[in-house]
Amino acid sequence: MSAGQVEPRATAGQRFRAYAVHVYTACGVGFAFLAAAEMCRPRPDVRLVFLLFAGATLVDATDGPFARMWQVKRFARNIDGRKIDDIVDYLTFTFLPLLLVWRMGWVPEPGAVWIIPALIASLFGFANEDAKDEEGGFFLGFPSYWNVVALYFGIAHHFHGPMLNGVLLLILTVLTIAPVKFIYPNLAPRPWRIPVLAGAFVWLGVLIVMTYQFPHVPGWLFLVSLSYPVFYTALSAYLARRRP
Repeated sequence: MSAGQVEPRATAGQRFRAYAVHVYTACGVGFAFLAAAEMCRPRPDVRLVFLLFAGATLVDATDGPFARMWQVKRFARNIDGRKIDDIVDYLTFTFLPLLLVWRMGWVPEPGAVWIIPALIASLFGFANEDAKDEEGGFFLGFPSYWNVVALYFGIAHHFHGPMLNGVLLLILTVLTIAPVKFIYPNLAPRPWRIPVLAGAFVWLGVLIVMTYQFPHVPGWLFLVSLSYPVFYTALSAYLARRRP
C-alpha cells in the first residue's frame, strides 16, 4: 500500500476468521484442564493424559498457519495471540508433563529437586524474546517438548527405573537455557520444511501407537520412534551451522 492510501476496512468475515483463530489457540487450555483433572485421580490413566497432550500439540502445530493465512495480526490485533499461545504451551508442553513425571515417580526422590529446575529453565525459555527466531526458523535452546519427554520417561522407567530419567532431565534442563538452536517446524527453511513437518506427523502417529501400548512398548517400536528425534536434532545442528 502506497503512502497516503487508507487501508480498506476489514469485513465481518475477515474479523470473524481472525478471532476464530484466537479461540482455536485458546482451546488448548481445555486439553490442559482435562489432563490436570485426570492426574488428580487416585489412579490416573496415563495413556489418556498423553492423548490429551497430543490433542494440544495438534492445535499448536496448526494454529500458526491459520493465523498467517487469515492475517490475525491485522484483523484481530487487539488480542495478543502470541501470549495466548505461550500460556497454553507452557501448561501443556512443560508444567503438566513435568507434573506427570513427578506424580508417577519417574524420577528419583525427592522428585521436586529434579522437576523444579526444569520448570524454571523452561519459564525463562518462554520469557526470552529471542527464543523464537521466526525469520531463520529456529528455537533458541531445547524447545520444552516435555510432553514427549514424559512419554519416553514413562517407558524408560518401566525398564530401567528412575535414575536414567533424572540424568536426562538435568541434561535437557541445561539445554533449555543453552545457546543451541533447534528447528521451528512450521518455519523450517526450504527445502526442509516438508520433510520436517511430514516426519513430525508420522512421528506423532508412532507416539500415539506407543501411548496405546504404554508402558509395554516393543523394543523395535521404541527404536523406530527415536529416528525422528535423531533426524530433527542432527538437521537442527546442520542448519544452525550453515546460518550466518
